[in-house]
Amino acid sequence: MNKLSLSRLLLVNSHISLPTLAMLLASASAQTGYAQSGASAQSDDAAVKSSIIVVGMSEKDPGKGYVGYKEANVTRNGQSVKDTPQTIDTIDVSKYKLYGMNDLSVMLSGTPGVTTSYDMRGDGIMIRGFSADGGDIYRDGIRESGQVRRSTANIERIEILKGPASLLYGRSAGGGVVNMVSKSANFVSPSTVGAYAGSYDNYGATVDINEAVTKNVAIRLTGEWADSDSFRANVTNKILMLSPSITYSNHSNFTWTAQYTYDKLERSPDRGPSYSALPADTSIRASFVQDGDYVDDILHVVRSEASWTFAPKWTARWAISHRSAEQNFDHFYGGTYCDANGRTLTNAACTWNGYVRQTSYAWQETMNKTLSNVLELKGEFNTGTVQHNVLIAADSVWEDRKPKLFSNGNSNCTGTSLCGYVDPFDYSDRYNDRGTKPRPAASQHNHHKAESQSVFIQDVITLIPEVKVVLGLRYDWYKFRSTNRLLAEGAPNSTRAYSDSTWNPSVGVVWKPVEEHSIYASYNKSFAPYGGRGLLSVSTSSTAIYDDEPQYQEQVEIGIKSDWFNKRLNTQLSLFNLERNNIRYRPDPDNDPYNWAVQGKQRSIGVEFSMIGRVSDMLFVRGGASYTESTVRKDVSTPTNVGQYLAGTSKETGNLFVRYVPAEWLYVEGGVTHVGDQWTNLPNTTLLKGYERLDAAIGYSIGHVNLTLAISNLANKKYWRSGAMPGMPRNVLLRANYQF
Repeated sequence: MNKLSLSRLLLVNSHISLPTLAMLLASASAQTGYAQSGASAQSDDAAVKSSIIVVGMSEKDPGKGYVGYKEANVTRNGQSVKDTPQTIDTIDVSKYKLYGMNDLSVMLSGTPGVTTSYDMRGDGIMIRGFSADGGDIYRDGIRESGQVRRSTANIERIEILKGPASLLYGRSAGGGVVNMVSKSANFVSPSTVGAYAGSYDNYGATVDINEAVTKNVAIRLTGEWADSDSFRANVTNKILMLSPSITYSNHSNFTWTAQYTYDKLERSPDRGPSYSALPADTSIRASFVQDGDYVDDILHVVRSEASWTFAPKWTARWAISHRSAEQNFDHFYGGTYCDANGRTLTNAACTWNGYVRQTSYAWQETMNKTLSNVLELKGEFNTGTVQHNVLIAADSVWEDRKPKLFSNGNSNCTGTSLCGYVDPFDYSDRYNDRGTKPRPAASQHNHHKAESQSVFIQDVITLIPEVKVVLGLRYDWYKFRSTNRLLAEGAPNSTRAYSDSTWNPSVGVVWKPVEEHSIYASYNKSFAPYGGRGLLSVSTSSTAIYDDEPQYQEQVEIGIKSDWFNKRLNTQLSLFNLERNNIRYRPDPDNDPYNWAVQGKQRSIGVEFSMIGRVSDMLFVRGGASYTESTVRKDVSTPTNVGQYLAGTSKETGNLFVRYVPAEWLYVEGGVTHVGDQWTNLPNTTLLKGYERLDAAIGYSIGHVNLTLAISNLANKKYWRSGAMPGMPRNVLLRANYQF
């Protein structure tokens, strides 16, 4: 039995018993060289076994991307998704790579409860109404802190835990946590090499070599190179990713994985004016990138993870990771159209009629470093007839950020100020005075350091086989120090420091009236220090909060998770009420930037539904839908905002993809992604219209080769991802993979 045949068997029999699964995997691995009974891609036999059903699937398998994961690393406790009293969405990255998508925000578009937009500096991700960009995105459980765009070139899957998650991860904006799971060495995954080509000169190559070199050692090398233009003029993107890893397992009680990842994105900072500032009939192909504009994101990650089952039903895990990320850019951005009437701009006459005048300019050099250390103990014991599954953990995180930048906002293009001009109707006609004037000195140069130490315990208590109670409590101690390097040492406010501690509880109950359905209810709380921000900000004043309580979020959620058609189709339905309290603001930022006060509260309520699996032998489905209302409940600084919808959040989001597989070597797929209207500002005066995007693909396999042809935006619909970035027109991608 080869790995492809095995994955087909597991796909059809997703309810297969674990002992049988272990024997099948051992048999398949033995025929390819070495055996591993039930080993997963991330850890040993004590960890996530049923994930093998997906991780071990061949890229050639037509069911790839349509099978739900039974567990998710983001929960940290190894419990099944059905036994977790919160909504969890898991996205197989391969189903988006099919269409050439690499950005995290593009992949998450249409996910229930998630609104995404284009952000040149980050990902622009909102979960249940609140931003996740700053501190709620993780890679293999390690916080992706700082300002950076995330590549998914080495990511196996994306896990989204909805709602407050401070019990598991500490500080949080409260909407949810996104965890990207890397591809790493294992004894199951096949090896592939591939290439692709598509619209707008999009070319790339991939390599994924996974090999068991001995009975106990597996190595893996993943890599991707890509170079593409864009439907937007003068916009280019380059990707280079390399990630070697090694795994040792004695196939009994010990597994260790080490991995290094280098990821570099070179791109044009396409950050033009809002479409509302452009003249009618401006082409969406018009960009406002100037010669010399650039933005580079460079990521280095080194991680080690060891798991040791030292006693029956007891496992210890130690993970340590060092991450450094830098984002450097130099660019013109924004702008306003100069009309024929000589409309004034920042109190200066607009003399460049018929041009977009770019009066904003910025450059940045920043380094973000994160060192994380995790110790976990998981085990099972009984007190009488009551079963306990306990997770005890201690997390330590040290963060270091050094932002150095210049930003002039809107200038008058006089003196040393840099400016640029672009004709929106003839976008080859553009000019900037970079090179004729010196680069401005930094207007901000700061050094932020943060440390957090935390311990938590979570107990999944099985009162009777049908009822589980989940209890958790976390204690966090944290401190930070911000230094303004533009001020003399010892000058007033040159250094600001703060330390505090907080407790965060979590409680949930899961009831299984029958095996196929889990009904749950939960309460979760999270906190966000640093003025409500999840990250260490650029300015020393914006990180300086000096009151007695952090911002905090509370959520009540109820839902039902179900299996249908002999566990081949999985669904989840949830309702939630999420409140953000103790929100900060600065009453007088100009004259007293270090004084913060409590502004008010916001609330997000909604319903979400998702599904994934098979409805017949030849028909696969995945998708979901949500309705969310995120509004201001109290605002002492601007009372007129009460009742207004939060900016950047759509009421409705959803998607539905259907794949028809008439034969093992052939499939056709079609899908629709829906994003509803959203306000771009809190006063709710500017509305960004929603859209529906149609996508379609066909896949064909012959021997070791898999070919796919995918068309995004099949109807060539014109829409805007954000106020300054249109969606991509119809585009085609041809991909070929060779598996061995």
